[in-house]
Amino acid sequence: MTEVPFPPLSAEQPEAEGVLSTWFVDDGQHVDAGQTLAEVQVDKVAADVPAPVSGTVHLLVEEEAVVTQGRPIATID
Repeated sequence: MTEVPFPPLSAEQPEAEGVLSTWFVDDGQHVDAGQTLAEVQVDKVAADVPAPVSGTVHLLVEEEAVVTQGRPIATID
C-alpha cells in the first residue's frame, strides 16, 4: 500500500492547511502512475496530485475537505 499525501505547497508553513478541491478519480478505480488524482489548493496556489504508483485507489478525504499538508488523502494498492 502506498500513501498519497497532500503535497506541501507552502514552504514557509509546511504544516499549513489546504483544501482538496477536486477528485478526478473514483474510489476503487484503477489508476496508472503519473495519472492526475486530484487538485489541491493552499492559499492561492493550486496543484495537481499525481499517482505515485499504479494500482487501485482508495480515497480518504472528501472533496472540499480541509487537510494539513503532508497528511494522506488516498492510498493505492
